[in-house]
Amino acid sequence: MSPVTLRVTEIETPAGAIVFARRGNRICALAFADHWAGLRNETAARFENVSWERDAGGGAPGRALRRYFRGNVTALDGLKVDTAGTPFQEKVWAALRRIPAGKTISYRDLARAIGSPSAVRAVAGANARNPVSIVVPCHRVIASDGALSGYGGGIARKRWLLVHEGAWPA
Repeated sequence: MSPVTLRVTEIETPAGAIVFARRGNRICALAFADHWAGLRNETAARFENVSWERDAGGGAPGRALRRYFRGNVTALDGLKVDTAGTPFQEKVWAALRRIPAGKTISYRDLARAIGSPSAVRAVAGANARNPVSIVVPCHRVIASDGALSGYGGGIARKRWLLVHEGAWPA
C-alpha cells in the first residue's frame, strides 16, 4: 500500500491548543493537543501506511478554524471531513453536523433524529469516537436533563465551546 501523507497543524485557541491532520482539504483527525497522541495512533492505524508532515498554516481548514475561534461560529460548516467510521457512526456524525451553532441536543433526541430511538448508548459511543471533534460538533450533545456530560476534551472545554457558540450561559 502506498503511503498516505497527512499534514499536521497545531493552532493555539482560547480553549487550549488543538492539533489536526488533513489529507488535502479534508480533516481526518482533530483533538486538543493533550489528547492528540491517542488520536494520532488511531489515525495511523486507520490509514495503515502514514507519513506525517508538519504544516504551520493548515490550508483552508486552518483558516476556517481560526475564524471559528475568533467568533465566526459558522466558519466550520462547509469543511470537508474524512472520518471513515462504520455506517452507524457516519449516520450519527452527519446528524451532528446538522446541529447549528448555538443549539444543543440530547443523546436521546439525537438517537431519535437518526431513526434509532432505542440506540441512545450506541449514539453516545459514536459521539465518543468522533475523530474530528469541533468540526463534527459532538460538544453540542448534552444529557437529557440538560447537564453537560461526556466530552473527550473535558467538560470545561465543552462548556467553553458552548458559551463561545451562544448555546450556554457564560
